[in-house]
Amino acid sequence: MSVIGSRRIDRFLRLMNDRGASDLHLAVGRPPMLRVSGSLEQIRYRTITESDYESLMRPIAPPERWQELETTGDTDFAYELRQVARFRVNLFRQQRGSGAVLRVIPSKIMTIEQLALPATVRKVADVGGGLVLVTGPTGSGKSTTLAAIIDLINRTKRYHILTIEDPIEFVHHNVECLIHQREVGAHAPGFSAALRAAAREDPDLILVGEMRDLETISMALEAAAKGTIVFGTLHTNNAVKTVDRIVNVFPAGEQEGIRHLLGDTLRAVIAQQLLPRVGGGRVPAIEILFTSPAIANMIREGKTSQITSAIQTGSKLGMVDMDSSIRHLYEEGAVTARAAYDKAIDKELFRDLIGDISPTDPAQGKV
Repeated sequence: MSVIGSRRIDRFLRLMNDRGASDLHLAVGRPPMLRVSGSLEQIRYRTITESDYESLMRPIAPPERWQELETTGDTDFAYELRQVARFRVNLFRQQRGSGAVLRVIPSKIMTIEQLALPATVRKVADVGGGLVLVTGPTGSGKSTTLAAIIDLINRTKRYHILTIEDPIEFVHHNVECLIHQREVGAHAPGFSAALRAAAREDPDLILVGEMRDLETISMALEAAAKGTIVFGTLHTNNAVKTVDRIVNVFPAGEQEGIRHLLGDTLRAVIAQQLLPRVGGGRVPAIEILFTSPAIANMIREGKTSQITSAIQTGSKLGMVDMDSSIRHLYEEGAVTARAAYDKAIDKELFRDLIGDISPTDPAQGKV
């Protein structure tokens, strides 16, 4: 059963790789689907049954992860198909039966230049201590951007880098840095436990795969305040929402102190969204904030609504706001008016595009 099941899922993953898909979706009661250039496409295959699901997924799941699925209703792990790619796997139970999402993790870590990120992203590699956040919606390429930055540091610094991930996605080999990668579940019971242990492991840089709860965020801020470089991710789409999200995680009585701590420790925010590119594929829109004394004061005083204006006036420092990035993509013909308008933070700034929006934009559907 194990060999047959493994072969079956491997065929789907090879097809996924050949089609340039980012995700494979399996759902009992539906044929498999691929996400290509942001849109779901159905594979010509029969409807998946519970028996199919188990024979496809159980052979590649570590036994303890399959047990977790049966106990809690979901689990995550990584699976590698040699000479193709690694995949982040999420298994879950839902009202109509079992489901799975397998997301490709490219086997080769791409550079900042290959990802078409602004050159100023390279400045993040020279941060001497404090908190750096890479943010964006699910599937926006946060992990890929972080991997590119870590790879740059690995080739240019001599640090001890500790990553805490769920699961491990990109595998980094020691170049100039000593890198230890810990996986939640396999190597530590949780992010907060791994961060607590990190204090005794002499890291220069800690990567926190997801800052998802109060304890993890609190410990990450504490590590950054002590001078460790801390990289983390959040599901926010610009710098203002990122600062507000961190502060609002804490009880009201603690928020003033957290604003001061965040103002002192935050060094940069890279927020990104992926937009469907005209002609196929996707292209990143990037917001970049580098904290200045003025921005630090805005954070401390709770005046986060002023941060976007500060980013706009900080273009000489390499900063750019999300809406300006999206507007630039539209003006150079990389994205449609529909895509630009849909992803804009302040849609009033894009009202002039409404007349250019097609009634049926193939990348976005009907208006």
